[in-house]
Amino acid sequence: MTAAALDEMVAYLDGYLRTAAVPDYEFALNGLQLANSGTVTGIVAAVDASLQTVEHLVTVSPPGALLLVHHGLFWDGNRPIAGRRYRKLRPLFDHDVAVYGSHIPLDIHPEVGNNVVLARQLGIVDPAPFDEYRGVPFGAAGPLIMSRDVLVTRLAELLAAPRVHLVPGGPETTRRVGVITGAAGGRIAAAAAAGIDTFVTGEGAHHSAHDALELGLNVIYAGHYATETVGVQALAEHLAERFGIPWQFHDHPTGM
Repeated sequence: MTAAALDEMVAYLDGYLRTAAVPDYEFALNGLQLANSGTVTGIVAAVDASLQTVEHLVTVSPPGALLLVHHGLFWDGNRPIAGRRYRKLRPLFDHDVAVYGSHIPLDIHPEVGNNVVLARQLGIVDPAPFDEYRGVPFGAAGPLIMSRDVLVTRLAELLAAPRVHLVPGGPETTRRVGVITGAAGGRIAAAAAAGIDTFVTGEGAHHSAHDALELGLNVIYAGHYATETVGVQALAEHLAERFGIPWQFHDHPTGM
């Protein structure tokens, strides 16, 4: 069986993603979150390090996997290793699974990041950041001339998204489209200020619909989970090619 050294993979990921340099939410804990015995036999990509993901992984994957996630094990902060946290961690230890999480570093990456990958899949050539997060360039935008209804259909097909919602505040034909995956409904004003007429994200608050209508741009909500499936898959594929080990994606939609 082909395998790779965990410490070599972690060192590569830390450098490739600029893990230590990119600011993030306190409990994102980007980087290696759980070590294993030191050898990786395969990569499993998933959006969330949820109990559902863990239970599925240990059922269908051989021991020694590296679980590569966008939302890590400790998203709810410091908690006792009891109850649901114990139920999540115990199978990982028993199955010799390592866990690596990457949140904002994966969002903003210029090659495999959620934002740039989804922008390219939609047809934006050479997407560039248009916003910032704590001083770091963020988002991906560029010219894209397309019917906004066709864009909605394309998103639904690309992401297999159960619900794609359009707030039709802008033109029927898009010209400049911006993407921030996940929960970026609060960045509508920033998108408008950047000259974007159609903003694609995952979810937003109720009032964000009025923000879009009043600021004069289309906003397309394609689901927090769905929009963030693209980065972990791109990263896993890249890592698997570099280290010569197999990878797979475990899809556990939340419907949100």
